[in-house]
Amino acid sequence: MTVTHARPPRLTAPDPAVLSRVEAAVPGIARTRASDRLGMAHDASHYLLTPEAVLVPESAGQVAALLRTGLPLTFRSGGTSLSGQGVSEHLLVDTRRHFRDIEVLDGGARVRVQPGAVLRQVNARLAPYGRKLGPDPASESACTIGGVVANNSSGMTCGTHANTYRMLESMTLVLASGTVVDTGAPDADERLRALEPELAEGLLRLRDRVRGNPDSVRRVQAQFSLKNTMGYGLNSFLDHDSPAQILAHLVIGSEGTLGFVAEAVLRTVPAHPLAATGLLVFPSLGRAMAAMPELVAAEPAAVELLDAESLRVAQADPKADDVLRSMEVAGHAALLIEWQESDAGVLAGRERAAEEVFGALELAAPARLSRDAGGRAALWHIRKGLYAAVAGARPSGTTALLEDVAVPVPALADLCEELNALFAKHRYERSVVFGHAKDGNLHFMLNERFATDLERYADFTEDLVTAVLERGGTLKAEHGTGRVMAPFVRRQYGDELYEVMREVKRLCDPAGTLNPGVVLTDTDDAHLRDLKNVVTVEPEVDRCVECGYCEPVCPSRDLTTTPRQRIVLRRELAAAREAGDRALARALEADYGYDAVDTCAVDGMCATACPVGINTGDLTKRLRAERHGRAARAGWNGAAKHWDGVTRAMNLALDTAAAVPPALAEGASRAARAVTSAEAVPRWSRDLPRGGKPRLPVPAAAPDAVYLPSCLNTMFAPADGGPGVMAAVRRLAERAGVTLRVPEGVAGLCCGTPWSSKGYADGQRTMGERVREALREATDGGRLPVITDAASCTEGFHRLGLEAAGVRVVDAVAYAAEHLLPRLTVTRRLPSLALHPTCSSTQLGLDAAINLIAEAVAEEVVVPQGWQCCAFAGDRGLLHPELTASATRAEAAAVRAGKHAAHASVNRTCELGLTRATGEPYHHLLELLDRCTGSA
Repeated sequence: MTVTHARPPRLTAPDPAVLSRVEAAVPGIARTRASDRLGMAHDASHYLLTPEAVLVPESAGQVAALLRTGLPLTFRSGGTSLSGQGVSEHLLVDTRRHFRDIEVLDGGARVRVQPGAVLRQVNARLAPYGRKLGPDPASESACTIGGVVANNSSGMTCGTHANTYRMLESMTLVLASGTVVDTGAPDADERLRALEPELAEGLLRLRDRVRGNPDSVRRVQAQFSLKNTMGYGLNSFLDHDSPAQILAHLVIGSEGTLGFVAEAVLRTVPAHPLAATGLLVFPSLGRAMAAMPELVAAEPAAVELLDAESLRVAQADPKADDVLRSMEVAGHAALLIEWQESDAGVLAGRERAAEEVFGALELAAPARLSRDAGGRAALWHIRKGLYAAVAGARPSGTTALLEDVAVPVPALADLCEELNALFAKHRYERSVVFGHAKDGNLHFMLNERFATDLERYADFTEDLVTAVLERGGTLKAEHGTGRVMAPFVRRQYGDELYEVMREVKRLCDPAGTLNPGVVLTDTDDAHLRDLKNVVTVEPEVDRCVECGYCEPVCPSRDLTTTPRQRIVLRRELAAAREAGDRALARALEADYGYDAVDTCAVDGMCATACPVGINTGDLTKRLRAERHGRAARAGWNGAAKHWDGVTRAMNLALDTAAAVPPALAEGASRAARAVTSAEAVPRWSRDLPRGGKPRLPVPAAAPDAVYLPSCLNTMFAPADGGPGVMAAVRRLAERAGVTLRVPEGVAGLCCGTPWSSKGYADGQRTMGERVREALREATDGGRLPVITDAASCTEGFHRLGLEAAGVRVVDAVAYAAEHLLPRLTVTRRLPSLALHPTCSSTQLGLDAAINLIAEAVAEEVVVPQGWQCCAFAGDRGLLHPELTASATRAEAAAVRAGKHAAHASVNRTCELGLTRATGEPYHHLLELLDRCTGSA
């Protein structure tokens, strides 16, 4: 078939009449800048539509007011959906920003949640009760409850018995008319009949229509015995009797086309703490599928399929063991299998039964189950790393598509073979097939260039639809119908059930204003329209698949932009330049400086969440470097050569500011920032400490370690008049009988972070050379470890490449946990401690050491809800205090509500940021250890 579509302009002016109606309904919530609209035009799908405006309501009441305008609306939260249901050319409603409440009910048996709450955060709140939500999609670190409900999410272990549909108890629903219905209220049916009589009566009429048609009953039961997110959940008419419950369950999986879910009450399932995991490798896919009945009879929690191409990709995974690496993969297939239990004895019984089953299977490699956390994590890393490996290695300029289907389990092997034949027929390379074998649910990946290969994609889709439906399957198992499969709903369900779905839509949304074009469509080629063409921009961002996994960990997400938005705006800027749209390019450039560069904390947390390992901080550093002129570069390079004098000058400036009336110092800093820029002059405020203490060398003839105190000790005085971490480390070492050497010239040494974070590469190299030379001598050629007392500095020293010079740098917390704490006696403990791990400590893997020391000094240790990077980020918190205020808002609220005896972190600037946010003095954790192990 020949497919061509004219491409509309990427950005057109919003309709003033539309914006006027929005403003009249809910003032001040519309975002209409080009960067706001284009930044939210992208989600994890392969569709791209630019909204007229992005709306940011704060309550269900405001959403109801928007719905009453009759304007087309699309609700968007996490933006991790894959089928095009989260993008719109109309008004895009951001429900992530202000709908994040989580309330645990009945000791964790139920939870009340709003649509902007991230699934992982909900499970973190349930963890103390030994519970979790049933749905466990791979995107759980980033997807929100809004998407979990709208897409009827399931996942690797929940099957159809614990998906969102099954776990729903009730919801607060805002209908297209603006009517608000709580389906859990005792009078929910009466209220629905009173406020929406046509809807209530129509649902009962459709219930009877479906139940009265034996063919409809048979089709619905067959379709929903599978994982199935295709069309509307017509099983609601068989499973429920009352209009309120039918409506609530129809809304599950409706992708925002029937109403807005302002709140949901979900039942929970046990979170089993014990698990045994193994990888079974079979000589063929047929052998793997033949083993399924016996394996499923052993009641595993998860059975994940990897086809031959998946195994080839997995062999390159750094976590792969020698058996997998050395295998010559031909037509092999593997099943990753796991049992989960809460009782060790029960799990042991599962393992014995599994070993008996394994012994009767024809395997291509020995099989064994492991409870070891590292071994289990390695196996799951292989399974979950398939997406990253294939998507990250795709050619620049291509779009990664992750699709899913489901068929009855007996047809699974046949469909896998058919899919591989289709990949060959349509010339798709490195297309892996994997999925939830226990549920007959397959996922597969394609890399596509829509600008040149649209006809190929169209032909492949037609063949796929035929292959799945011929086997009694569903075209969408988990990812939602969206736009990608909307043209095929009638083909899957037949005319009668399709007309029932049409009537459901008409009853709930008579004007068709809720997420137009999604789930149901009259456009046969809707799946081929508005496809995303990815332009080649730069190495730091070209691998990005726009999945959004980075967004929940980004500290600037509620202030300006997220890592995904930083990347897509670079792509939009490149596209505008390529198209010769100078006006758009100028508008994007004007906003990008502050929104994306100035307010990026370069904390690297995005890289910990990104499936393809992108650190947008690297991009930010390069962009900052491009701003610098020759004089600035020379000045910062000079600072690296005279760092002692620079830090003393900063110390003196803080002392001077503290000595004059606060209003005078604050006014002077405001004036200096106005004359220069907010990027050049820090903003002084009266909550900042005085200057610190100079770092002095301490010679030692036979030291156990070299201590290199952070220069933050010189710049900032200790918290609350305390001794500070520099004194604490020395006292703890002395108390433990450990001798420390502080190197000569210590006052002029630094980890290099001030240069690297600002993009001054020359200055970082200059400092790196000085540090390597000094530490090679101080460590006796690398014989002694170096310890430093700020986590960000530890990370900075690692970036200087000291290990290549034979110098090993260890964070003081890790050193204290291993070498000092065992020799110390805790003489008193704090009743409670609010602990703030830092982004650097997280990336350095210091959590275990931090927890060990924290639990030694406090009876109760709490990492407050809402914890994330504080975004103080060296001097970011001084240059842009609004960034830290935004990043710490949720954590600060939790701290203020907690009334803890002490507050601690492992980095002085983070302590400053949290002190400013909470009003509570934060100390370095080692200061508290010093206090608790000193003489009474």
